[in-house]
Amino acid sequence: MTKLMPHAIVAAVDLGATSGRVMLGHVGRNELRLRSVARFPNGPTPVNENGRVSLHWNISELYRNVLAGLTTAVAEEPGLVSIGVDSWAVDYALLHQGRMLQVPYHYRDDRTRPAVDTLHGIAAPGELYEANGLQFLPFNSLYQLAADQDAGTLGLADQFLLVPDLLNYWLTGVSAAERTNASTTGLLDVRTGDWNEPLISRLGFNRSLFPPLVNAGSRIGSLLPSVVAELRAASPIAVTAVGSHDTASAVVAVPATDEDFAYISCGTWGLVGVELDGPVLSAASRAANFTNEGGVDGRVRYLHNVMGLWLLSEAIRSWEAEGHSIVLADLLREAAAVTDPVAVFDADDQRFLAPGDMPTRIRACCVENGLASPRTKAEMVRSILESLADAFARGVQHASLLSGKTVREVHIVGGGSQNRLLCQLTADRLGLPVLAGPVEATAIGNVLIQARAQGLVTGSLEELRALVARSFVPERYLPARSLVRR
Repeated sequence: MTKLMPHAIVAAVDLGATSGRVMLGHVGRNELRLRSVARFPNGPTPVNENGRVSLHWNISELYRNVLAGLTTAVAEEPGLVSIGVDSWAVDYALLHQGRMLQVPYHYRDDRTRPAVDTLHGIAAPGELYEANGLQFLPFNSLYQLAADQDAGTLGLADQFLLVPDLLNYWLTGVSAAERTNASTTGLLDVRTGDWNEPLISRLGFNRSLFPPLVNAGSRIGSLLPSVVAELRAASPIAVTAVGSHDTASAVVAVPATDEDFAYISCGTWGLVGVELDGPVLSAASRAANFTNEGGVDGRVRYLHNVMGLWLLSEAIRSWEAEGHSIVLADLLREAAAVTDPVAVFDADDQRFLAPGDMPTRIRACCVENGLASPRTKAEMVRSILESLADAFARGVQHASLLSGKTVREVHIVGGGSQNRLLCQLTADRLGLPVLAGPVEATAIGNVLIQARAQGLVTGSLEELRALVARSFVPERYLPARSLVRR
């Protein structure tokens, strides 16, 4: 049984593709509570590079906001004992003697297209899948590194740090790569979880670039004196490695009480999959574009990436740019009232990856595939949500079939769990119960791994999830109509 020690407080720095937050986690005897102390926007910054518009992360501004949020956290809770950082995957900084050589690129930048062909000329996609177990995504770190190699930047670097590892380095001065996020680089051995030195050498990368690997729950170090002064802390605070890939932390906080579950971590992306003890590396798995990413405690997150609510948020941005005033709650209510059939398109179509006019691209996709194009905003939103629900259902069904894992219920966590229409449509298409929530699953998972490292709670992931289920009771959606694909 999970044992709870005296009450203590940790801070979760949770960085998403569209926003960031600093959350205080209160953990104690029969207690698990979260409180937000800072929220700030995040997103791609377009930069003109020799006539080409490239997308970067404003990492300095992001770090400034993190420090401001942690300053507030320390002021409100001087007894803070630990800080943990998680973020999106694959993007990184290249450093030379501790200084960044360039501002990190955003994964939606298209610079990797030529590098994909170059790299596949060295190692074929099938060989890569056998080595790293990752689904093909053109922005995976190894393709970005190949692009930096072609540009001549990689040869100048002496250190590679993924985004959460970079922030940990700035906070502590310690270089380390947390395994769950490092597994998304394509350079870890899918069987051992260590850096794949033969593959790194074969691709022409320098092994010395890549820092020592650490597991979630490891102590990275203590805050540097300069950071302690910046935060106005009374003493150094520990920085703990969490599941630094945000999905890894989110899966920790799935409030499952039955082992036969699938999860959908739904935000900008929809990560649809199951948790396994080992990877699935079959030809059918690669053909279905399923990925084997590292989970906390050595688990495998066997999943497929779906575009997620990016489709909806980018459509709204397009309408607002045209001068329309959009109230999301009203739009969702109107979409729920649509009774005529709407187009169900392929939510994974690569044309939707880049920022831009999403409604026009969706209509073009519909026309090309003989589908009726949505005419109104309500129909467009309903079409997006029906298409996501269809993609989610197919993802769960394929994950179960390919892995052999029975699925009796599906948990939707993250921001998408608040979208009642999406949750109901997903239950309808699956013919299975859908349990929605918690919204802040990533921050909760971050907090729990810190708390366990600090001795505030002990137990397996199943025991941690039971605590989440007691503290954040999910909302249950039952299938209302028969839309199940057999």
